[in-house]
Amino acid sequence: MDTTIQVSKELLEKLAVMKMHEKESYESIIWDLIEDRMEFSEETKKNIAKSEEEIKARKTISLEQIKKTARSK
Repeated sequence: MDTTIQVSKELLEKLAVMKMHEKESYESIIWDLIEDRMEFSEETKKNIAKSEEEIKARKTISLEQIKKTARSK
């Protein structure tokens, strides 16, 4: 059974840019995105979770701090 989903114009434009060829369906693009997400390795998933925790705990380094460190070397 097919169904229709609503997406914003902004999302539709982004999906259109992702097309590899003119006749590629939006369903194909969405499936590719889902498959990519499912293929993350366990290590990658752990790293993502760790990064999310660091962001929540504000243990991240700002871009300005990185630039200062790079300049001092």
